[in-house]
Amino acid sequence: MAKKMEIFEVIQPGAYTTVQDRGRFGYQQFGVPVCGVIDSFAYRVANALVGNFQGQAVLEATVIGPTLKVLNQGLIAITGGNLSPFLNNTPLPMWESVAIHPDDILQFKGVKSGCRAYIAVAGGIDVPMVMGSRSTYVAGKIGGIDGRPLAAGDRLNKGEGTGKIGVRFHSDLIPTYLSNIEIRVILGPQDDYFSEDIKKFFTSTFKVSTKSDRMGYRLEGDPIVHRKGVEKSIISEPSVPGGIQVPPDGQPIILLVEQTVGGYTKIATVISSDIGKVGQAKPGDRIHFRQVEIEEAHRILREEKEKIESIKMFLR
Repeated sequence: MAKKMEIFEVIQPGAYTTVQDRGRFGYQQFGVPVCGVIDSFAYRVANALVGNFQGQAVLEATVIGPTLKVLNQGLIAITGGNLSPFLNNTPLPMWESVAIHPDDILQFKGVKSGCRAYIAVAGGIDVPMVMGSRSTYVAGKIGGIDGRPLAAGDRLNKGEGTGKIGVRFHSDLIPTYLSNIEIRVILGPQDDYFSEDIKKFFTSTFKVSTKSDRMGYRLEGDPIVHRKGVEKSIISEPSVPGGIQVPPDGQPIILLVEQTVGGYTKIATVISSDIGKVGQAKPGDRIHFRQVEIEEAHRILREEKEKIESIKMFLR
């Protein structure tokens, strides 16, 4: 059995910090969503920087990061949104592996860009597996730490892992998280429920609502109107991350990782490579959509996978 070691004590949990990995697959038909990290690129790089295999659990911090006391020596890397990480009141470099020691204090002092940061530790965050995943599903109270966000007083274990200090991700490859974001989408599957407003959908700019979470991002803007004479709802059907529902009020909702079915018509679907860009948007940020064809979406996905593989080779 792999040796466990306590690595963090939670002093302050932050706004919404959870244990996440790639996700929980094969249970959507039972009402259990995939969950997992939202920004998969930042997650994969974080694990690669500390020498983890892809799939080990990390902490996903949203907007206000946690304050953590280090309990044992280890190696961490922080990627994703810049929430201003500090180690012992000294700015901590992101996208780089950094050694931590007992009694160190890791904290975050405010959002500079993006929305979600990923904290990887060599060996991975070690919590019990539930249905093949360590990911936290708060609504179902499963995974992570008792199926909930972190709370003050929690103590987190890590698995066995070795990595190298000072492994850096090339600065030219670090994503830029903007407040005005272009999201690439494929039309459908219910685009035939709309007419002239499909054009409006692609020429409008929408604001991210404060009513946005891991289940879905609600947008605010000029309402998208359904074609006259059609129902605004459909028989509930399985949903996938990235589906863009248009409810009766005409304000789009981008579905994310904690959704299994939906009964509103979907005008378009965000390509998988851009899901992370959605998840890094903050309330008040602005989103506009650009249509791509399925062939281009496949090409973008292949290029992303090749990029990840080249990164892993480079970091070895």
